[in-house]
Amino acid sequence: MSNSFAFVIHPIDPQRDVARKFPALGKLPVWLIDFLSLFFPPVFISEITGIRSVDNGRSAPGWFIACPLTPTRMISLPSQVVYRKIIQTGRLAERLGANILGLGAFTSVVGDGGVTIAQNLNIPVTTGDSYTVAIAVRAIREAATIMDIPMARATVAIIGATGAIGAVSAEMLAPMAQKMILIGRRIDKLNQVADKSRNAGCRHVTVTTDMNQVAQAHLIITVTSALDNIIQPHHLRRGAVICDVARPRDVSQQVAAQRSDVLVIEGGMVEVPGSVDFGFDFGFPPKMAYACMAETMALTLEQRYESFTLGKNITLSQVSTIDKIAEKHGFKLSGFRSFERAISTAEIKNIKAHAFQSNNQLRLDGQPLVGTAPL
Repeated sequence: MSNSFAFVIHPIDPQRDVARKFPALGKLPVWLIDFLSLFFPPVFISEITGIRSVDNGRSAPGWFIACPLTPTRMISLPSQVVYRKIIQTGRLAERLGANILGLGAFTSVVGDGGVTIAQNLNIPVTTGDSYTVAIAVRAIREAATIMDIPMARATVAIIGATGAIGAVSAEMLAPMAQKMILIGRRIDKLNQVADKSRNAGCRHVTVTTDMNQVAQAHLIITVTSALDNIIQPHHLRRGAVICDVARPRDVSQQVAAQRSDVLVIEGGMVEVPGSVDFGFDFGFPPKMAYACMAETMALTLEQRYESFTLGKNITLSQVSTIDKIAEKHGFKLSGFRSFERAISTAEIKNIKAHAFQSNNQLRLDGQPLVGTAPL
């Protein structure tokens, strides 16, 4: 089939995600699913139909295919073993007739960020990270507006700032923020990102390996490859907005349970143009997809069959280009999710009300940072 794509998914929450396709296997203990995942073959999940460009009416049929490895296995196994399994999954995409392959979740970040995968396949590969950045930045800006947080007087933190998504997100947000805090494991790489952020327009940029510094930030983008939650309730100031781009998520479920005064979003949902049927429930409302998925779809509608986003570096030009392509064909940010479910306007209004209960914690230079205008 011409003008088509495939997108690789894999189990993030082993029991829940395996059960979506194989209910009986989802009842197995997590340790056993982790163990068996190495021996499962690539899995055909579903056919995707109904994607249609608003620009030229072009359609883009596709498929979800699964690499069976769990995040624990991808981190613990030798990279060559993981590559082999993802390449096997890519060859399933080739047999289906896909013109381009998108890598989802850990398959996009393991090892060299898709470079080796692309070198061993006969179709181009993209991680989707460029459009993920575009949507994450758009989502945090929209959430800031809703929460009445003026970017020009806000402190923005990027957790995982040395990764591909974190680094370019920092560069994009730098001209808008008063202060930036870049958090990661390696100070030398953080300093490189800090230099780019200063050159982009933010005069006050600090780097740190200390997660406790997150408490200074009003707006946070977190995008690490940690297997466990790294952001706990005590890390966050009142009224903070956190855009969690990581999969598995960086923000602990305890934040939702204990902090009714902070807004956690998952990077924003992308509405896909057309009467879309994904043929599989991956937990999103109808017509909604992750940005990484949407990048693969948009490139297909554009018939731009190239390895658009690969490796550990993303440029502003790439982000701008895919953003324009996606907008042209009708993809758009449409609502927020928080902890695997859509978050309503009423819920955001409630979070905002709790945040305003202690305005003295939301001051910059003696002035209120957050207003009290209703939604």
